[in-house]
Amino acid sequence: MKIALINENSQAAKNEMISTALKKVVEPMGHKVFNYGMYSAEDENQLTYVQNGILAAILLNSGAADYVITGCGTGEGAMLACNSFPGVICGHVADPSDAYMFAQINDGNAISLPFAKGFGWGAELNLQYIFEKLFEGESGQGYPKERVIPEQRNKKILDEVRKASFNNLVTTLKNIDQDLVKGAVSGSKFKDLFFANCKKEEIAAFVRKLLA
Repeated sequence: MKIALINENSQAAKNEMISTALKKVVEPMGHKVFNYGMYSAEDENQLTYVQNGILAAILLNSGAADYVITGCGTGEGAMLACNSFPGVICGHVADPSDAYMFAQINDGNAISLPFAKGFGWGAELNLQYIFEKLFEGESGQGYPKERVIPEQRNKKILDEVRKASFNNLVTTLKNIDQDLVKGAVSGSKFKDLFFANCKKEEIAAFVRKLLA
């Protein structure tokens, strides 16, 4: 699995710590981490939590990533931004039980973490435990056991509702302020990471034109 990490500007200084905790957990599982930054608070290209959502949508819909780890101060803004786009189901995760139940009940492809609120002593341990529970076994298996069938049915219903509610991603992106979208894909390592992994030519072509 290709797991993308995205940090916005208010919490960019924590990128290295988050990346280290994520890699420590998921690399032994055979997954690969792609760090899209921000890498520090001084990065030339500044991402807002809204741009986290734009970038997450581009990565997931293009196949450049299979899962996105993101967040902001409270985790709420980045979650809302991610869920504003087709092809992204993002949960707000503050502790390991959130992570486990989101994976098993909601079977999403992104989480948003609170990187300021409640992020104190032992925060790096909480991150590790969250990542362990998030990627433990196969997702979408239901919890608790007696709720497996209705939960899996509801997830399929939600997927169909979302298909009817959203436009094609490129159409959606074209209707957004283009400077905002361009800023989301202008990170120092974006081109190297994205184009090497993108599987959808329509999205790649849109991004190339945007960055030209």
